[in-house]
Amino acid sequence: MTDATAAPDVSALSFEQAVDELEKIVAALERGDVPLDKSIEIYERGEALKKHCETLLGAAENRIEKIRLDRAGKPQGTEPLDGA
Repeated sequence: MTDATAAPDVSALSFEQAVDELEKIVAALERGDVPLDKSIEIYERGEALKKHCETLLGAAENRIEKIRLDRAGKPQGTEPLDGA
């Protein structure tokens, strides 16, 4: 695990990069071999990564559209998924 000071800004990470780093943090915390002060530090970074991932997922969901069909079942246009 890299130091938080050397780690890239969370907002600059792609979804995949953030998830990968979050998985590494969870694994380190689950092993239990990280000193307490470092555990707190990486836990806080994990929280920031989680929020960033949720924001990116929300933005992706808002962009997904579903196809509207006419009475004959032919595509008529698109609309936001779930009325968003």
